[in-house]
Amino acid sequence: MGQRGGLDVPTVAVVLHKKKVRDKDRRRVRAALRAAGVDAPLWYEVPKSRKARKKARRAAREGADVVIAWGGDGTVQRCVDALAGRDVDLAIIPAGTSNLLASALRVPDSPKDAVRVALDGATRVLDTGTVNGEHFAVVAGAGMDALLVRDAGSGLKDKIGRAAYVYTGVKHAGFDAFDVDVEVDGERVFRGKSTSVLIGNVPGGVGGLEVFDSSDPDDGVLEVGVVTAEGPLQMVRAVARTVLGRAEDSPFLRTSSGHDVVLQFGRPVPYEVDGGDRKPTRMLEIEAHPRSIRVRVPHSDTADPTG
Repeated sequence: MGQRGGLDVPTVAVVLHKKKVRDKDRRRVRAALRAAGVDAPLWYEVPKSRKARKKARRAAREGADVVIAWGGDGTVQRCVDALAGRDVDLAIIPAGTSNLLASALRVPDSPKDAVRVALDGATRVLDTGTVNGEHFAVVAGAGMDALLVRDAGSGLKDKIGRAAYVYTGVKHAGFDAFDVDVEVDGERVFRGKSTSVLIGNVPGGVGGLEVFDSSDPDDGVLEVGVVTAEGPLQMVRAVARTVLGRAEDSPFLRTSSGHDVVLQFGRPVPYEVDGGDRKPTRMLEIEAHPRSIRVRVPHSDTADPTG
C-alpha cells in the first residue's frame, strides 16, 4: 500500500487474457490506474486462462492488495482459485461473453468503470466451493451442462452470445442419462438417472440463466440440483423453464443444499467449473468454503464492510 497526496493507494496487479483484451482498452485501463495514483501496477498477460492461476498467486506473493482479473469466466475462475483464503481482494474487468461472476455482482462492463470499482468499490466477502479441490464462485455442473459449456465455447457464443447455450441445449436434448448417487452432508438425497447435476453458489448459471433462485453467495452452503429430464421433449421443457427463470418450478429438477456434496457416477461424466469444461470423471467431491474470497463490488451492491 503506497500513498499519494496523503491518501493510501493500493498495490494493484492486473492479470489479463491477452486474446480477449483490445489494445485501446489496455491504454484506457493504464490511464485510469495512473489517474488514481497507481503508476506501476504489477502487470501479467496470459495467452490462456489456465495460466492466470499462477500469475494471480505470484501477484499475491509480491504484495498485491487488489488483483484485477481481466478476461472471461475462465480467467476469473482461475484467479478465484488462486486467491481463495488469502487476504487479497479480487476485482474484475469483464471480457468475453457470459462473465458469470461479474454479472452476478453487477460489475460494469466498461473497463474504465470496472477500474473505478476495483479501486474505490466496496469489498464483499463471499463463499466459494471446491470441486475436487478447485475453487469456483458461481456454479459447477456435471453431465449435459458441461457439454453446453464445451460446445458454446467452441466459438458459437462469440457469434450469438447467450443464445448459444439455448441452441446447444436443444442440440443435446437426446443426451443419455447417467446413473448418479448424490450425497449431501453425509446423507443420500438422490440415487437414479440424471442428465445433469448442478452445484450453485449464486442464482446465475451458465449463459446467465438463473437456476437457483434462492441461492446466496454468502450463506455458507451450496445449492444442489439434479436434473431428471430424459428424452428430447422433457429436456426442451426443462431448458425452457430455465430460460424463463423458473428452473426451481420444474418437475424435472430435484433440489437440496448443504456444505459437503459427493457425486458418484455410473460412467465417466464431463463436468464444468464456472463455465470452463473439464475432463470426464466418475466422482466429484464438492465442499463449501464460507467467506473465503474478498471481491470488489459496486457500492450499490449489498456490500460486506471488512474494515
